[in-house]
Amino acid sequence: MTKKKYNRSSGIGGQAVLEGVMMKNKDDYAVAIRKPNGEIEVEVDVFRGSLPDNKIVKLPFIRGVFNFVDSLRLGIKILNYSASFYEDEGEETKLDKALDSAAGGKGEGILMGITTVVSILLAVGIFILLPYFLSSLLTEYVRNASLLAILEGAIRILIFFAYVVGISLMKDIHRLYQYHGAEHKCINCIEKGRPLTMHNVMRSSRIHKRCGTSFLFFVMFVSIVLFFFIRVENPAVRILLRIALIPVIAGISYEIIRLAGRSDNILVRIISAPGMMLQRLTTKEPEEDMVEVAMKSVEAVFDWKAYLKETFGYEVDESWLVDGPTGEEDEDDI
Repeated sequence: MTKKKYNRSSGIGGQAVLEGVMMKNKDDYAVAIRKPNGEIEVEVDVFRGSLPDNKIVKLPFIRGVFNFVDSLRLGIKILNYSASFYEDEGEETKLDKALDSAAGGKGEGILMGITTVVSILLAVGIFILLPYFLSSLLTEYVRNASLLAILEGAIRILIFFAYVVGISLMKDIHRLYQYHGAEHKCINCIEKGRPLTMHNVMRSSRIHKRCGTSFLFFVMFVSIVLFFFIRVENPAVRILLRIALIPVIAGISYEIIRLAGRSDNILVRIISAPGMMLQRLTTKEPEEDMVEVAMKSVEAVFDWKAYLKETFGYEVDESWLVDGPTGEEDEDDI
């Protein structure tokens, strides 16, 4: 088996959930959960985007906006699903019954929609508007508009960094980050051209260029650039402009992360490095039972043997699935 020096994008992506991992391949996705009794539950379903499949939605910089919203919707849905395995059994509340009755049995979907909207509003308030208001307090001391724009961006990155570090101190989040690492290791394993075995996954890197953490860093970086060059004098218009540019920022960031996942040239490596270093905080080394869950999720929606044959040109020897070929551990691709 020839060792490859770079990854071949498999097209699959994932997300860590409570005691589990979701893997998505095109419209199909699978959620594997380690239940309290130790068994692994695997749920396979189809998730369609918010708009019909048409050429406009697929245009560069436009597709990223809808992909971001759809990812958020799916993410909240599967997080709620994983949490359901660890919730205390209880009767449905009167509010749940009333909402479900008024919505014709679609109360859960409405609640998910409300949760998505609230999540977006909170993110906009904390990471877009709050840095602007904090930087505006410095106008008496900093007269240079360019410097103020840079300070606003620096505050935005600091708030994001503090948020990531803060939640990583929580025990449940630490385990979530371990499952995040398991998700990345599985994807890196097959994209390096290796059979999906425990040995190969455990020695693969937990850092990946297409990670959502890197996407969020690109969002921060792109916002700094746009807000630096696009300026208005009226404070109210400045606030509205920051909100109005969010889809543009998301669209540009999506194209950058998409390029990063498909290219390995020096420029891509440089712009990807900060986000990948930040992944050292949002991913942790998983335990083998966590990797087992992630592998189940991959196998439920992705034929990795066919991928290895088509992309790397070799048939998987069944003996490898028992012991796995030996080799050195990957270095993080930064």
